Amino acid sequence: MATVSRVVNNNPNVKPQTRKKVYEAIERLGYRPNAVARGLASKKTTTVGVVIPDISNAIFAEVARGIEDIANMYHYNIILCNADKRKEKEIRVVNTLLEKQVDGLLFMGGTVTDEHLQAFKTANVPIVLCATTDEHGVMPSVDIDHEAAAYDAVSALIAQGHRTIGMISGTLQDPANGYARFQGYKRALEAAGIAYDESLVRVGNYRYESGVEAMKFFLERDKHPTAVFSATDEMGIGAVHCIQDFGLKVPDDISVISVDNTRMASMVRPQLSSVAQPMYDIGAVSMRLLTKLMKKEHVEHARVTLPHELITRQSVASLT
Repeated sequence: MATVSRVVNNNPNVKPQTRKKVYEAIERLGYRPNAVARGLASKKTTTVGVVIPDISNAIFAEVARGIEDIANMYHYNIILCNADKRKEKEIRVVNTLLEKQVDGLLFMGGTVTDEHLQAFKTANVPIVLCATTDEHGVMPSVDIDHEAAAYDAVSALIAQGHRTIGMISGTLQDPANGYARFQGYKRALEAAGIAYDESLVRVGNYRYESGVEAMKFFLERDKHPTAVFSATDEMGIGAVHCIQDFGLKVPDDISVISVDNTRMASMVRPQLSSVAQPMYDIGAVSMRLLTKLMKKEHVEHARVTLPHELITRQSVASLT
């Protein structure tokens, strides 16, 4: 057993002839090392749990790519779990992953509630929030400044002469994609001296259909907005298609801008102007931060804010 262990773990203190015999036996028997037993002995499983809120969303797929690449670099495996943006499922998945004895956890859920924080407190492994933050700023996290991203998007519309600007928001209970982006929208209006109009804000659920419904509401008003800011690309594309279904043109009749800059933003026609989140980098930096915490290395900044960038395409027209 000791000789097999040395061969499997690449210990140099094994004669070449003996190593050859062990490898022949391994191949003949179809032997694989028992990772569970190895984890019990070392108290490390070299496995990281990743909680994703919606596995069908292209944004989180890009984050997962960044996580996977860095995990491979540092010889960690990942267990990916979809939580369907449901709080009770998120907490259940977190507890299940901790029971699996993962060495660390990356949480990509939506709103981080007190119940989430309580579950995190009971963990004896590091946890990093990825593409989200907690309200009180106590957890290590990697994200962008969502309020600033929304501010830049709406300011770009204002710079083109738009004064009546609608917003298709995410849920305001979501501190990042919802509330922070809503606050950025309001701050941009205030900075330009434009009065906030509650009737120009519709709350969606981040999905294409809710973008269609919100835009339909705006178009059925006596006077529709000249521009719309969408909190996500998917809702923004829904808005574009709704405008076209009403026989209007983007951006000639109504301009549209959004946040995320997923591949869909450049696939729709006209191509959608959007604030780019560095999704791959968010995943990669989150995983690197987690590896440092798992190895108890010094971490200078446990809360990392990555830069965003406004990508201008064909969906915004100037009124000046």
